[in-house]
Amino acid sequence: MLDFVVDADRLRSEIAAFYGGFGVANELVAAFDEAALLVPLLGPEDRLFTLDVGGVAWVCAFTGLTEYARFMVARGVAADDQYRFHTFLGRRLKAFADEQSVPTGVAVDMLSSAPMTFPPAVAEAADG
Repeated sequence: MLDFVVDADRLRSEIAAFYGGFGVANELVAAFDEAALLVPLLGPEDRLFTLDVGGVAWVCAFTGLTEYARFMVARGVAADDQYRFHTFLGRRLKAFADEQSVPTGVAVDMLSSAPMTFPPAVAEAADG
């Protein structure tokens, strides 16, 4: 077993607070910005893995190995296989998402009991 620690405890706590009904949006975003998250890599050029849903690309990020492994197995990767990932701070993922040519957000722990999304910024259309 790989001994690897990801620093996402504050983010997990803020997500739990959100689900408990007493979360504070600014605290959740600050915890996301500072969290070290696992992100799957694809191909020989190690591109960040994204899922496209409804015209939005979602960067898949995970707060720990268990959550990451659960997602990979659900995608059909054998449990014994190795899957590549890189760690990024949430703020780096947000910056990456903002630089994309299509709306891009970050989805954290999608298959857990407490998934959280950080959607892309959307510009409001001008009236008129």
